[in-house]
Parts: sequence; structure tokens; C-alpha cells
Amino acid sequence: MTDEVAWLGTKEAAAQLGITLRSLYRFIDEGELAAYKFGRVIRLKEEDVERYMESCRIAPGQLEHLYPPPKGSGTGS
Repeated sequence: MTDEVAWLGTKEAAAQLGITLRSLYRFIDEGELAAYKFGRVIRLKEEDVERYMESCRIAPGQLEHLYPPPKGSGTGS
């Protein structure tokens, strides 16, 4: 028996990721996200989209560069 593949259209995939169609096409073109072209139609596997979302997860400590160090912790004289 074969497993059925759950396909998403580009609009559905972009909505699921919370991004614009333009960004989705860029991710596909840059090889960050797998997509398939059937004639003139582009489809993405739902499991690939979910896997991509997980790969973008931010781990604790990855955003430290976005906020200043606490006051009084400077290394100046």
C-alpha cells in the first residue's frame, strides 16, 4: 500500500508559513524549500513545509545580538 501525499498549492503554503507568495518563490528558487512543478502548477508537500517550519525554529540565545547588554555590565574603565 502506498501513502497518500498531502499537496499544498503555493497560496496555501505561503499562508501556512505566514509569508508572501514572493517570499515563498524566493525560498523555492534558493533551494531552501522543496517544490514540484506539474505542467504549469507548482505544488509543495505538506510534510516538507512543516519540516521547513521546524528548521526555522529559533533556539534560546540566538537573538542576543538584537538587544543591548544590561546596564552596568560594560567592560569600560
